[in-house]
Amino acid sequence: MATTNITTTTTAGSSTAAAVAQNGPSIPKDGLPLMHPARTPPVLPWPDIGHLAKWSVSSYKFGFGAECLRDGDPDTFWHSDGPQPHFITVEFPCKVAIQKISIYLSWPQDDSYTPSTLAIRAGTGPSDLQDVRVATLEKPDGWITFDVSSEPDEDGNSFKPVHAYVLQVIVVQNHMSGKDTHIRGLRVLGPQEEDATDGDPFPWKSPDFKMYERLR
Repeated sequence: MATTNITTTTTAGSSTAAAVAQNGPSIPKDGLPLMHPARTPPVLPWPDIGHLAKWSVSSYKFGFGAECLRDGDPDTFWHSDGPQPHFITVEFPCKVAIQKISIYLSWPQDDSYTPSTLAIRAGTGPSDLQDVRVATLEKPDGWITFDVSSEPDEDGNSFKPVHAYVLQVIVVQNHMSGKDTHIRGLRVLGPQEEDATDGDPFPWKSPDFKMYERLR
């Protein structure tokens, strides 16, 4: 398991941030974290598969539950309301390939409610989850996209996807030792869709169909 250190040095008011917000982020080829300082989710080549899953959270304040993670509104957020650690559980009906997560955090708005360390776990069920990655964050502000796996692919240029029924994002620590946490958006991303090369006239390309490509 690897630890990813993510330092956000681009401010939302800089010309670089404005260019990224307007033109979209450049996609790194080496598996490095992708920073997107805008409030809206970035356009990415990895498909969002989160709508296929059931989402739950460890605790929440009324009106600030799991639905705020996927409502597309940067002004809403999941607000935990219980003892640490806080966590988000994403359960799929069958095993899926998970490549990355994209998470929206805002230190300027949320201060000590902003996570500083995240642990990513995956497995076949809530009782057998294994740590696959740890990410440390320094005053993030915007969308952060990174691989959930720390295992290099065959070329050694990126990381393999994690195949799992359940993904869990755990807030290990907040900035300034804050107790509860705010997360303003979360997306679970599958691998990039590859063109069919086996001559199959009806390839399983959509994430919705790929879930049922193989029998359990």
